[in-house]
Amino acid sequence: MATGATVGAWALVLSLWGAAAGSRNLTAQIGKPLVLNCKGAPKKPPQQLEWKLNTGRTEAWKVLSPQGGPWDSVARVLPNGSLLLPAIGIQDEGTFRCRAMSQNGKETKSSYQVRVYQIPGKPEIVDPASKLTAGVPNKVGTCVSEGGYPAGTLSWHLDGKPLIPDGKGVSVKEETRRHPETGLFTLRSELMVTPALGGAPHPTFSCSFSPGLPRRRALHTAPIQLSVWASCPFPAPEPVPLEEVQLVVKPESGAVALGGTVTLTCEAPTQPPPQIHWIKDGTPLPLPPSAVLLLSEVGPQDEGTYSCVATHRSHGSQESQAVSISIIETVEEGSTAGEELDKVREADRLQHAWKAPENQDEEEEERAELNQSEEPEAAESNAGGP
Repeated sequence: MATGATVGAWALVLSLWGAAAGSRNLTAQIGKPLVLNCKGAPKKPPQQLEWKLNTGRTEAWKVLSPQGGPWDSVARVLPNGSLLLPAIGIQDEGTFRCRAMSQNGKETKSSYQVRVYQIPGKPEIVDPASKLTAGVPNKVGTCVSEGGYPAGTLSWHLDGKPLIPDGKGVSVKEETRRHPETGLFTLRSELMVTPALGGAPHPTFSCSFSPGLPRRRALHTAPIQLSVWASCPFPAPEPVPLEEVQLVVKPESGAVALGGTVTLTCEAPTQPPPQIHWIKDGTPLPLPPSAVLLLSEVGPQDEGTYSCVATHRSHGSQESQAVSISIIETVEEGSTAGEELDKVREADRLQHAWKAPENQDEEEEERAELNQSEEPEAAESNAGGP
């Protein structure tokens, strides 16, 4: 019972990858146990059966029976008539047949075609190119897959689509090696491409490994994205360093009425052109790279300090001087500050014009009152004289 429990724990879920008449085709992972059932065999001894093996370990058919001992620890017949291979290897690929006789004398035959596999590590692209030059052959990189069995194949992809070698614009150099001790395979595939002038500026390449057995999923490398540079028949000029980055704002004062428009332009004279990013109040704005920042229908949320950062692959990054954007406050809709000042001056002038006649009347009344008071005094003085 202990042996049966152990076999049950070791039993491998076998996959059927194709059926032939009177035979089952099985795959098993290298190093894992494999149990093959003998059809028609009695579940308990005594049993009349025999197993015949024709594999890489045998020069001809090898015969095993319940009465025989283990065969060099490679395979043995279990009490229920099944055949156990504790750790299957590449040399165990081949044909396995069992012939069993039931207690009533009925003969049953079983046949298996066994193949083994080993899943390699994830493939990777080694020595990738830093850039590509249009119009000339370029080495993209070398795709490597190690430790697989059967050998399988490597294939390249461009922008997610299969890349077919044509010997002209696309060529592949392949190499397959087998480890002398483990028997596992190492695959290498070197890709050469000639980008077309005016083609995609940033192509993405990837590589995949396809196993040599059906129903096994492909393994993919991480993609790499490269930049395509235009070829030049003469020596390319030295790149212009990022010495001065200018930020131009319109209107020049940076002051705009509520709902107006402000245009900020970042000028960085260098070749090839750098990437331009924008900063507001010390915080990068989540916008795609652009040399122009347009603020339309300006509101309070747009007020602040703006600057731009130019980034060049060869010369690093440089930030421009900052400019301030503010909103002009108007007294009332449809009028400017100058118009309001003119209205105040006109009202003051009219006020003074109306007050002048009133002051003249008051002065004449004061004079009349003074004259009336002087006349009685003069009369009193004349009456009291000698």
